Amino acid sequence: METFFEKLTTATESERARLYCVPQIVDAMHGEISLESYIAYLEQAYHHVKHTVPLLMAAGSRIPQSKEYLREALAEYVQEELGHQEWILNDIKNSGGHAEQVRRGEPNAATEMMISYAYDTISRNNPIGFFGMVFVLEGTSIQLATNVAETLQRSLGLTDNCFSYLKSHGSLDLEHMKFFERLVNQIDDIDDQKAIIHMAKRMFVLFAKVFESIPHKEGLKHVI
Repeated sequence: METFFEKLTTATESERARLYCVPQIVDAMHGEISLESYIAYLEQAYHHVKHTVPLLMAAGSRIPQSKEYLREALAEYVQEELGHQEWILNDIKNSGGHAEQVRRGEPNAATEMMISYAYDTISRNNPIGFFGMVFVLEGTSIQLATNVAETLQRSLGLTDNCFSYLKSHGSLDLEHMKFFERLVNQIDDIDDQKAIIHMAKRMFVLFAKVFESIPHKEGLKHVI
């Protein structure tokens, strides 16, 4: 019998493929981006990662008492995710960027729209749908983060302390995804399952637009 996690993975195949075909990501996997482009990526990562804990808390506050196990899971995620935006700022600083300028700055429109959609889903629709965003971000991290970090470190000649965010999340999110799979396989409410799938499908597309919004380095075909 197909589990819900398997159903979720199958239902989002085309949207996942859309994300993984974004030229910025393809080129990053081959180390074909500039330092300026890597820092631009980190800037957008900061502007969405800083909302991770607030989103988790917002979703948790709206979970019904009958599904307390999901609120407890979100509380565990909060403990794991605290302060990760500061890792990104450190990577920016160590790579030669202006971390405090990024902290005070504004996200690209695509990043703002992605985060706004997450808050909207939690407040207007079904807070359990937020697990669809968890699926997208952690699944993408597992597939890309560590490999991209190692490739970029070689091509850009940067030190380890420029990749603390990417390198930590590849292995960290692997454990998170195992936890996620066990968790969502307990969800048997059809409406909740539909909300998670819907969120995941939309989030893959929105996340792709975040990468597409990151500016090109002059002279390169694509950048991350």
